[in-house]
Amino acid sequence: MNIINKMNVKTFIFNPFQENTYVLSDSNNKCIIIDAGCLNLEEKNDLYSYIKENNLLVERILNTHLHIDHCFGNQFVSETFNKKIEAHPDDEALLNGMNKYAQTFGIEYTENHPTISYIFEGDTITVGEISLKAIHVPGHSKGSLVFYAEKEKYLFAGDVLFSGSIGRTDLPGGNFHDLIDNIKQKLLILPDETVVFSGHGAQTTILHEKQYNPFL
Repeated sequence: MNIINKMNVKTFIFNPFQENTYVLSDSNNKCIIIDAGCLNLEEKNDLYSYIKENNLLVERILNTHLHIDHCFGNQFVSETFNKKIEAHPDDEALLNGMNKYAQTFGIEYTENHPTISYIFEGDTITVGEISLKAIHVPGHSKGSLVFYAEKEKYLFAGDVLFSGSIGRTDLPGGNFHDLIDNIKQKLLILPDETVVFSGHGAQTTILHEKQYNPFL
């Protein structure tokens, strides 16, 4: 757990795609879940136990995008904590084929999809001491969002930007040139010391990606 400027960040690695789920919490135990990827009962219990053992109150449930590995647990967290899922509307159509798509990977997934509340470019998500700015960065998917915590200089980047790489663009709604342009115009302008929490893999920084990312 990292503790900086009153925001705690807990990372879980869930499902066969090794997806990063984040729980952000403040000093008053209010919290936000980003990308609930918990798939099986053990993973759901891990997430639930962490929240209950730390007396956290779930206020918002956010999705950076709606590819299956980032939202396997959406129904579970929505029903358990009585909150709607929030995502960009341009990704909502991805939910229609989620169960069938999971089967192509040999994953049994038959849950329903909870109601989506929309997040748009420039929206500010405020929960207690936590403040996140939503930035729309299409290219990996049409509705890909990243969430920027300006005070902490933390960027929750979903599958837009990775350490030494970028999100794949060969899936429906992907566009390589759009992704590169959006990363350069919207993310590389952030402070160099900004810590990037990606949807898979290790943390990185904006400066590191400027200097070493071969795609940029």
